[in-house]
This record gives sequence, C-alpha cells and structure tokens, in this order.
Amino acid sequence: MSVLGGCSVGEAIGGGVTSGGPGQAALLLPLSGASQQLGQMLQTAASLGGGPGIGIDIFDTGSSPEDAAAAARNAVDAGANMLIGPVFGAQARAVAAAVPDQVPVVTLSNDASLAGNGLYVFGITPAHSAQAVLSLAAQRNLRDVAVIVPPGAFGAQSVSAVQALAPQLGMQLRAPIVRGDAAGIGAALANGGGTPDAVYLPAADGNLAPIARALSGLDIQLLGSAQWSALDLESDPAFNGAWFAAPDPLRFAPFRDAFAEATGSNAGIIAGLTYDGTELARTLGRQGRQSRRGLQAEDGFSGVLGPYRFLRSGLCQRGLAVLRVGSGDFALIGATSV
Repeated sequence: MSVLGGCSVGEAIGGGVTSGGPGQAALLLPLSGASQQLGQMLQTAASLGGGPGIGIDIFDTGSSPEDAAAAARNAVDAGANMLIGPVFGAQARAVAAAVPDQVPVVTLSNDASLAGNGLYVFGITPAHSAQAVLSLAAQRNLRDVAVIVPPGAFGAQSVSAVQALAPQLGMQLRAPIVRGDAAGIGAALANGGGTPDAVYLPAADGNLAPIARALSGLDIQLLGSAQWSALDLESDPAFNGAWFAAPDPLRFAPFRDAFAEATGSNAGIIAGLTYDGTELARTLGRQGRQSRRGLQAEDGFSGVLGPYRFLRSGLCQRGLAVLRVGSGDFALIGATSV
C-alpha cells in the first residue's frame, strides 16, 4: 500500500486508478488527516479493478467539509464528469454544493438523509439491512418483532426503516427500545407483552454482544444488519443461529481474497463500496453515460456487494444476502433483489 507524501489537500494524486478510454471521473478519499490510513486502504481497493477503463484521478478530501469541497472543485476543473465519494456524510453535502448540477456525486456514506439534488447515497443504509432480514423473518412466519437500538441517528434511521416495512410485511412491531446497554433488556421486552418472535439489533457496537447474551435462552430469533459483517460472530455462542443482512458471500469472496493479498487486511463493506463505485464510473465512462440519467439506468448494476440500482431520489436500491451464524461458519439462507 502506497504512502503519500508532499500532497496538498484537494490536489490530484498522481497516477490515478486507470487511464485511457472515454469519460473522466474522480475518486474523493481522505488521504491526509485523521482518516489517512482509511483513505489509503480505500485507494488500494479502488486499484483492484481490471479491464479497459476511464481516467480516474484521486483527490484528497482532507478532514473538513471545506477541504472536501475544494477537492471536488479541483476534480471538476480537471475534467471529471462524475465524483465517487466522499466517504463521510459531513463532507458529502459540501461536495454536492460545490460542483455544477450536471456532475453527479456518489457518496460512500450510508446516511439516506443526504440523498437528492445530484447527491446519490451508495452506502448500505439501515433500510437496506431491514428490508433483507425482516423480509426473511416474515417469510418464516416471525411476525411479532421488537427492535433495540442505541441513541443517535443510526438508531433513529433503523427504527424508521422497520416502522415503514412492518405493515407491508404483516408484522406486529413493538414500541422501539432505545438504550445504550444491556441492563434490563429482558424486563423491557416483557413489558411489550411477553417474548417476541424476533428481536432486531442493527447496531454493531460494544453493547451488541452483552444484549445478545442477555437474550440467549429466551427462544428469540436474533436479527442483525449489515454492520454485523465486521464482527467475529461465530466465536460467540450468543450469536449461534442469528440471522443478519450481508453482501452476497459468493460475489464478495473474490474481492475479499484479492484485497487480503494486496493489503494483508480483511476487506470491509466500505472497501467493497469503493471498488464498486470505481467500477461503476468505469462502466458509465465506457458507455458515455457519466450523468444522472446514466446512474439511474432501469436495469441497475452488479457489484461485489450485490446488485444495486439508483433512484431519481438519490437513494440506492440494493440486493443483500441473509446469513445464519453457525459454529465457525455462516450459511446463506436468503437474499433480496432490486
């Protein structure tokens, strides 16, 4: 993995990802500041694509919205027709506001509230995870569902997603439980009218395992989001039999292996997003469709994280797998399409 030096925030990083062919795009990554290591990892992920492509320059978004906006303006001045990135939601709005309307911005953030006005949200959102795992729960006749979330934006978006889905799936959704620890979880569930069929725990934070252990032995199906993909679930008996949304393992495995060979590290969802975003820009460049209309192609696209399709709203529909945790492994038990 290359280490960058002597580059100013907002400047193009020499060499880019690919060269040649029609079209031009830019990848906006944090290559300086506190997130420099993450940015360098994502730069490696972007470089793993193959085949003829378009010119893709990489611009450093630094640490602030102002830095990211400067990088975006420089990218457009250098000829970029579309922007992949930035990584962080706090920078995404600044980037979209800094570039002409005809230049689409595909942020790697999973904050659905950012979508619109030329800003497309590429990350796996709370709604994507909820759609995948709750649809399977409904198919398996698990209708009485509780959701436990931490305080904050992710928890609120997860609750909103479940509340929107429950009527469509014929589910009875209990009042959301918002708490930051496992204390009194059993009593809180009992207050909802006995033991539910399933409990959705979307946040993969430090309280997830204690909550799962507190619920073990209660004959409750545990459900999780794509955030669980980053955890060592199979080593904790409390998660045995749990279901969670995840990228399709068959699609993701080749990228995961290539990334591990290149970096010696495990590829997370954000690395897969960066790879898919870069390949998206290459595909649209070859087709001469680096535009909002090109992004919103009805047939959608296929990536290492699964199939996806952008909507006019700036949101992204995604197909995800559902995995069941076993003793030392995972089993593919379901999937959604777009």
